[in-house]
Amino acid sequence: MIKWISNLFSSTKTEDNTDCMKPEVQEHKKNNIKSVSNKFLIVGLGNIGAEYVNTRHNIGFKVVDFLARKEGINFETVKLGSLAEYKFKGRTFLLLKPNTYMNLSGKAVQYWMEKEKIPWENILVITDDLNLSFGTIRIRQKGSDGGHNGLKNINLVLNTQNYARFRFGISDEFKKGKQVDYVLGDWDDAEKVALPERLELASEIIKSFGTAGLEITMTSFNGK
Repeated sequence: MIKWISNLFSSTKTEDNTDCMKPEVQEHKKNNIKSVSNKFLIVGLGNIGAEYVNTRHNIGFKVVDFLARKEGINFETVKLGSLAEYKFKGRTFLLLKPNTYMNLSGKAVQYWMEKEKIPWENILVITDDLNLSFGTIRIRQKGSDGGHNGLKNINLVLNTQNYARFRFGISDEFKKGKQVDYVLGDWDDAEKVALPERLELASEIIKSFGTAGLEITMTSFNGK
């Protein structure tokens, strides 16, 4: 970076330094500007329909709904989902709830990523996770689908696993053969009492992702 800055200021002095830079410096500058974006796509995964609203599998919807309600913003029905725009500290957060049902989430993610020209590093996908105890947070820069059908479809459609995901633990307190009923079941009474505090924390994670960056967010919130 120091060498690049030195090259920039050592170029022939004109009214516009860009014109007299070496081609490789111009390309470096162009790519650097292109990679910087203040727009973020926050995808909460879930299923549409009243019967799914309070189910464990819909925690992604619940997280972005909580943030939108807290900040007084509304979702609008758009192509392939519902979208709300939240602005915070110079950043724009597009909160997306795909209406494609969980197993086809990738189509909505790809469409809005391309439409809004959002780079990979500015995408955060929020999902439920059976392998984590209730309310446990795990944020990762990339990874496999872990058996989650929503992530599996996103990986397939985008042809990559290189996007951040925020897993919210729902635990695995179900009897053998009852996984589907458990995941698509409502929160129990104890979970309902604890959810508001966890959703508040999830809102802070989203804001941290856009302002402090992924690495700091992982360090600050993983395991909480």
